[in-house]
Amino acid sequence: MYMELSEMREKTAAYKKQARKLVAQMTLEEKVTQTVHAAPAVKRLGIKAYNWWNEALHGVARAGVATVFPQAIGLAATFDEDLAEQVGEAISTEGRAKYNMQQAGQDTGLYKGLTFWSPNVNIFRDPRWGRGHETFGEDPFLTSRMGVRFVWGIQGHDRNYLKAAACAKHVAVHSGPEGIRHGFDAVVGKQDLYETYLPAFKACVQEGGVEAVMGAYNGVNGVPCCANRELLVGILREEWGFEGHVVSDCGAIADIHQFHHITDTPVESAAMAMNGGCDLNCGDMFLYLKQAVEEGLVEESRLDEALVNLFTARMKLGVLDGKGDNPYDAIPYSVVDSSSMQKLNRDVAAASMVLLKNEGNLLPLDKSAIRTLGVIGPNANNRKALVGNYEGTASRYWTISEGLQEYLGDQVRVLFSEGCHLYRDKVEGLGEPNDRMAEVKGVCALSDVVVVCLGLDASLEGEQGDANNEYGSGDKPDLNLPGLQEQVLKAAYESGKPVVLVLLSGSALAVNWAQDHIPAILQGWYPGAQGGLALAELLFGERCPGGRLPVTFYRSSEELPDFADYRMEGRTYRYMKNQALYPFGYGLSYTSFAYTGVRALCGEQAAGESGPVVPEEGIRLETRVKNTGAMAGTETVQVYVKICREGTPNAQLKGIRKVFLSPGEEKTVSIPLPREAFGLYDTEGRLQVLPGAARVYVGGHAPDMRSEELTGQKVTQLVLCI
Repeated sequence: MYMELSEMREKTAAYKKQARKLVAQMTLEEKVTQTVHAAPAVKRLGIKAYNWWNEALHGVARAGVATVFPQAIGLAATFDEDLAEQVGEAISTEGRAKYNMQQAGQDTGLYKGLTFWSPNVNIFRDPRWGRGHETFGEDPFLTSRMGVRFVWGIQGHDRNYLKAAACAKHVAVHSGPEGIRHGFDAVVGKQDLYETYLPAFKACVQEGGVEAVMGAYNGVNGVPCCANRELLVGILREEWGFEGHVVSDCGAIADIHQFHHITDTPVESAAMAMNGGCDLNCGDMFLYLKQAVEEGLVEESRLDEALVNLFTARMKLGVLDGKGDNPYDAIPYSVVDSSSMQKLNRDVAAASMVLLKNEGNLLPLDKSAIRTLGVIGPNANNRKALVGNYEGTASRYWTISEGLQEYLGDQVRVLFSEGCHLYRDKVEGLGEPNDRMAEVKGVCALSDVVVVCLGLDASLEGEQGDANNEYGSGDKPDLNLPGLQEQVLKAAYESGKPVVLVLLSGSALAVNWAQDHIPAILQGWYPGAQGGLALAELLFGERCPGGRLPVTFYRSSEELPDFADYRMEGRTYRYMKNQALYPFGYGLSYTSFAYTGVRALCGEQAAGESGPVVPEEGIRLETRVKNTGAMAGTETVQVYVKICREGTPNAQLKGIRKVFLSPGEEKTVSIPLPREAFGLYDTEGRLQVLPGAARVYVGGHAPDMRSEELTGQKVTQLVLCI
């Protein structure tokens, strides 16, 4: 991929030269019209209309039929960067197919372009944040790996053209609260900025070659992100060498005067954003740039620079050219939502699900031993709980209830009850409170096993304005199951029947009572259009669970710092002091794995309990992993590093490998650790690899007491010198 990035840079230089010639022919008024997302045609120069705004968070969104993959947080739970690239590749294949079809129909409208404003690589620092399910979780390393490979999948590997353009958003320090985001100022020190909030963006730029970066609504340390020259020029372009284009979040430039109150007029806001490094406005504030240039607030040369970036992007995509050598022009519409896409979707959904508890090996269920299965809960037949937000339209959806009915056919009777409303105290508007409880008890009485489907959907957690409930902003007020959901779960438990709890949500929930009482618990996230079928196959042992938590499940929101405090102290597995309900990196399986022969190789030298100094080129970890159970399954090999100095973070994830093993099969797994994996940032934002000791942990989970308690296994520890 590095060679491809290098060769693409050579091609980009040629495109930039063409773009400069094109821009030089444009009038000031024509230039300004090209800086907003709905860019009109300039017919005299042969420039077609182009709408930059398109979405592809977990499938091509908002433009008709497309494969609806699991929400991003579910993809993160696979801990599988190869799979992330596969999903990105599938999305861009469908995106090109739809674009080719739309172009043939002369449709250049909203959501019809090839500039996809994803992935969202913000850090999910607080489980109350409504948009957290759009991200790859709370960890900078995992977010970086998934983000880079998703970008590769979206943009393709052609040396001349981008398949589609990915966009890393929202730079930077952006994760709620949603209700005040338009005027909020995130105050953050350089250490947290560089150690937590920037690594995924840096990786997407330098390793992923991402074409676009989107600024956030909020400010950082007093400067709105979409006009923040330190972020958009100093860090992004000068430190990291970014060569693509920068786009504002939608309406964010108007926020500069309306909510941040940094400027007084739209002209001043447009000038501040353009001078701050923003090239493209999602909105219409940049139409004031004509006046800004005429009044001397913006140099026309800066406007030209922005346009060169924008036209270069369109040339990379091949959307300014006629039909030529672009290999992506031939992708047919028939690939959209095809059987192969649906199969991949079901595979990803199954890989994303995390088994949190399995007391007495209740799972997998035995179909031959069940005559009647009860399926209860507000998420049992809820399509919204399949898709999350920024979703497309599937040709067919499989809810949990539908998936189980399809899988079991006529062999097992499936009884269904909604149980309760997702968050209100009754299902029917004119009904009495708790109006489905008798039905819940009746279904339980007739069932051999009860599957209770609870959690959230995008009406409860999401972007400000999208969520349509009494909580308002899209953020969660706490981590509890809303409404009467826990009452329904307790009624199922009191029936005396075996109960499986399935949680569909995009974030952590404090299911403490369930952990103490319910024998089997599965976290299903928002699993996409095929989610119900994937879950059915998992519950009945057609598949083996292999997902891991990309976020910490806390016991209560009371142990969290103030939501608006952006310091990382006390947040996420890297800095928390309490024991989690379910830790980051945790997940159970139907089979078991054993690790042997863990060693660190420094060149050809093996390091033991007190290994040599880590060399400049880093080290390589090796371990043998064996499937010691009776079922084929995938293990997630995780490597964590703890720097042995006072005041340093907890052990941090620094390496991942997925390995599939049949029963009795054993493989050697090798994971490189660069020297930078042993570094930490200082208060000035400088990476420091200091002399001392480091503990390196290798195993199937993080090296914390709670993970050991839940799994009954310890990870292997090595001590290395730095």
